[in-house]
Amino acid sequence: MKAWIMLLLALSLPVAAMAEEAKEGEAPKVSYLTLSPPFVGNYGLDGTPKLKVFKADVALRVTGEESTKLVKANEPLIRNQLVALFTQQTTEAMNSIEGKEKLRQEALKQTQQIMNDETGKPVVEDLLFNNLIIQ
Repeated sequence: MKAWIMLLLALSLPVAAMAEEAKEGEAPKVSYLTLSPPFVGNYGLDGTPKLKVFKADVALRVTGEESTKLVKANEPLIRNQLVALFTQQTTEAMNSIEGKEKLRQEALKQTQQIMNDETGKPVVEDLLFNNLIIQ
């Protein structure tokens, strides 16, 4: 009886080792972190009497659990920087597709700069507007 148990144990060890290797060889998981609540504020403060308002739902693409934790730890600083960026926009920039894409790219650049300053690596791979409403 002991021989059978020893044989079963001997056969199960390589299977367990292969399962562990499969876990280690998996690609890191890509995550999209939605910055919540959405950004809401005024923009285009260029002296016109009409109030201009934006609402932006922003998601950040990161890879791996460690990156997710780093972004969450620095979210207040990211949010502060993005609010400042959004409020500086002109009416012309917010009303054109090209302007919105430039805004998205600048927001990504500034977010990566914050993460690089705080953690030593950019961490955030992309920034997406899930929704961008301007009035």
